[in-house]
Amino acid sequence: MFAGFEKQMRRVNGVDIAYRMGGSGPALLLLHGHPQTHVIWHKVVDTLAQHFTVIAADLRGYGDSGKPDDDPKHLNYAKRTMAADMAELMSALGFERFKVLAHDRGARVAHRLGVDYAERIERMVLLDIAPTLAMYRGTNEAFARSYWHWFFLIRPQPLPEMLIQADPAQYLQSVMGARSAGMAPFAPAALAEYERCLALPGTGTATGICGDYRASATIDLEHDQADIDAGVKLTCPINVMWGAKGAIEACFDALAEWRKVATQVEGKALPCGHYIAEEAPDLLLEEALSFLHQDE
Repeated sequence: MFAGFEKQMRRVNGVDIAYRMGGSGPALLLLHGHPQTHVIWHKVVDTLAQHFTVIAADLRGYGDSGKPDDDPKHLNYAKRTMAADMAELMSALGFERFKVLAHDRGARVAHRLGVDYAERIERMVLLDIAPTLAMYRGTNEAFARSYWHWFFLIRPQPLPEMLIQADPAQYLQSVMGARSAGMAPFAPAALAEYERCLALPGTGTATGICGDYRASATIDLEHDQADIDAGVKLTCPINVMWGAKGAIEACFDALAEWRKVATQVEGKALPCGHYIAEEAPDLLLEEALSFLHQDE
């Protein structure tokens, strides 16, 4: 996996961010979701690198990036903070303008990145999310049963962290295996990497993912509501894709929700579940490349 993509580390915004970079052409930032790492892109990165200089980063709290402890106001894992990590990383690598392809938690970071750094983002592809505020406010029984971890991970320290750390592999199985495709989409090498990173000791990934979700249920909602109150929207073109077999399709009108917070929205459901880059890589490449190459 990631042949020719040397793994590197860069300290930005007070935290070490792990990433791989390869390819050539305009810059494309790849951001992963929970409970995974940048390795989610292993089935598509070689093709993307034929079109772009690809930067596949681990979010703070995940993978081999730094994992600061959670704080009382969850500022360490606010999407505003996590977006600043990526903005500084791209500046440090020499890219003042860039495109973004992001999944799940990474797409929530991308949403904030597109608002706070609007002048720098050319286009974004967001995978299998609706806006965070809309999802919490629209929670019903079906969504709560499907996304049970949203409500487990926001419990106060140290309960969720302790339970995850007690059996990281079981946590991965319980979250990822419960989706529509089970564990079939995940290559053994990728799954081993997800397990390795989730099992990191000390202030490890369990701390990071709980901080991420606690922030989404608190400070992130405040920031999102402030944008709505001020009439601030995403202005770059965005393409939203989601799995037709997943909770976004079942519980939300994704395009309608994104059109409330963004000015240029297109997208559709794909015939897969949540983990689009690993379940339907060829279809993702077809759709994403067509969109990302517009205006070039």
